[in-house]
Amino acid sequence: MEGMKDRKMIKNCVLKILEQSRPDDIYQLFESGPEHLVLNALFGALCNPAESVRWGSILSFGLIIPRLAEKKIEHARRVMRRFLWSLNDESGGIGWGAPESLAEIMCHCRQLRMEYLHMLISYMCRDGEENFQEGNYLELPMLQRGLLWGVARLTQSHRDEMVERNIVENVTSYLSSPDLHVAGLAIWTLGLLGAKSTEVKIAAFIDRNELILIYRDHVLEEVAIGQLAEDAIRAINLQTSSSPLS
Repeated sequence: MEGMKDRKMIKNCVLKILEQSRPDDIYQLFESGPEHLVLNALFGALCNPAESVRWGSILSFGLIIPRLAEKKIEHARRVMRRFLWSLNDESGGIGWGAPESLAEIMCHCRQLRMEYLHMLISYMCRDGEENFQEGNYLELPMLQRGLLWGVARLTQSHRDEMVERNIVENVTSYLSSPDLHVAGLAIWTLGLLGAKSTEVKIAAFIDRNELILIYRDHVLEEVAIGQLAEDAIRAINLQTSSSPLS
């Protein structure tokens, strides 16, 4: 009974902090309270209908897990594996918020990025021939949105590393998605990558006025697809990378 009261208390405390957009306070709670209860509350918050709570949870994972990795790397790996398992068909779950949280954590932790970035990228890949079955392609558009956001976020923070992964072709395939949020996030990502070879395909979206919701630089905003396309082309043309992407 006492344990149930503790869980409820910490869950309510976490939600209150997230509702007030104070992710830094989550770390203080994590340090003082039972770690697993705080983490469970954050995992639950990823499914919250309030966008501010959901994104606050994602940012909180990005604050907590890299610091946890400095002291208890295996504990941090368990959290990463929990996210990966939630994206596995066999888990019985759906994995809401998992790609975004994985990416936010890896933005702030080189060790975990080295170990798990290839897994995040694999969710964009379909299986190839029998000897090259490395893809874990995510079929659901809602998960594809999270995946592309994660790839874009990592490109913002570690562009050179992401360019080295040769992901342009994978990201470009999402431009044909019937889900405009997916297509828009692909446009944003290609602009960040400086993918010159995709400029013509991106330009085809310039006259589109449909709005999508996108979380950038800690702000949730509505942006027209055409504006994203213009911004991406501008970013591509401003890139000074010595070796253009193909």
